[in-house]
Amino acid sequence: MTKQLRRVEVSLGERSYDILIGYNILQQFSLSLRERCSEKEIILISDTTVYGLYGQQLIKYLTNDDWKVIEYIMPTGEEAKSWNQAGSILTKMLEANLSRNSSVIALGGGVVGDMAGFAAALYRRGVNFYQIPTTLLAQVDSSVGGKVAVNHPLGKNMIGTFYQPQEVWTDLTLLDTLPLEEWRAGLAEVVKYGVIWDEDFFLFLETNADKVLQRSAEVVPDLIKRCCQIKAEIVSQDERDEGLRNILNFGHTIGHALESATQYKKYRHGEAVAVGMLGAFLLAQQMNMLDAEVVERFRKLLIKWGLPCSFSSCLLEKAVHNLIYDKKVAQQKLVFILPQKLGKVVIEKGITQELVESAMEKLLIKETSL
Repeated sequence: MTKQLRRVEVSLGERSYDILIGYNILQQFSLSLRERCSEKEIILISDTTVYGLYGQQLIKYLTNDDWKVIEYIMPTGEEAKSWNQAGSILTKMLEANLSRNSSVIALGGGVVGDMAGFAAALYRRGVNFYQIPTTLLAQVDSSVGGKVAVNHPLGKNMIGTFYQPQEVWTDLTLLDTLPLEEWRAGLAEVVKYGVIWDEDFFLFLETNADKVLQRSAEVVPDLIKRCCQIKAEIVSQDERDEGLRNILNFGHTIGHALESATQYKKYRHGEAVAVGMLGAFLLAQQMNMLDAEVVERFRKLLIKWGLPCSFSSCLLEKAVHNLIYDKKVAQQKLVFILPQKLGKVVIEKGITQELVESAMEKLLIKETSL
C-alpha cells in the first residue's frame, strides 16, 4: 500500500487551502493544527457511527499534543442535517465560550461536514474550520469547495452559505470501515467528474470498474486525487456557484427531488444522484443531444457498481413537484446540467416540467409502496 502523500490546492486567493490525501495520516493532523492555531481549544463534531470508530483515536492524538477537545456527537444520517441540530451545536459552542480563535473539526461524512461548517460560519461570524472526511462521497465531493448548509422539508441544502475550510485531511485508511453500500453511493459522485469534465477519467473508471468497486489501493489514491483536482479547478474559477460551478450539480436536480420526496429516508445521497444522472442522460437523449450508445455505457457502469437506475412510480408525482425547489431554478423555470458527450456538459435553462417528467417516466419501476 503506497505511503505517498498527495496534495491538491484549492486556489481561492486568501481563502486558498490544501487537500492532503494519503494512508495513515490522521496522526499528523495535530502537528499541522499547531502551526496554524493560537488557541488550544477546539470542538470536534462527529456522528455516533464515526465517533465510535475513530473519535477516541483522534482525541488521543489531540490531547497528547495538549489540545483541549470539546465533543459534539450528533445522530447519524441525512435527517440530522437540520436547523435544530445546527442550533444545538451552536449552543454547545456558546456554553463552552469558545473564542474566535478556536477551531471546529469535522470528523465524518457529508452531513457532519456540512453541519460543522455551517456552525463554524455562524459562530462569532466565523471561526477556523477543518475537514476530516470519512466517506468516499465526502472525500471526493462534499468536503471540498466550501458549501455548507442544512436541509428543509421543502428542499435540500436550501439554507446555507459558502465557508471554506483551512485544510482538508483525507485519510484513505478511514475508508476501510465504510460499508459497501456507502462506498457505492460515493462512486456516483466519482463518475460524475468523468461525465462533466474528463472523458479520460470516465474511461479509467470503465476500465478499472472491478478494482474501483473492490477499493484497490492500485486505483483509489489517484481516483480520489483526480476527483479533488477537478472540483478544485471548477471551484477556483467559480467559488460562489454563479456559472461554471453549476455543472457540479449534474444529476442533483432529480436526485434532490427524490430525496425530498422520501423525506431523506430511502436514498443515500449518491444513490439518488445516480438515478438523477441517468435521468439527465435520458433527457439529453430525448432532446437529441446524445446518442443512445453513450446512455447505455453510463447505465452499464451504474449497474456494475450496484447503483440504482430506477425509482418507484408512486414517487413520480411528488418528485416532479419538488423539482421547482431546486436551487438552480430561475424565474420559475427549470435549469438542467445535460451531457453533450462524455467529458462535456451544458447548462440548459427553461426546460419544461413536461419534458423532464417524460424523461423521468423512463426511470420508473412499478411498486405500490416507498
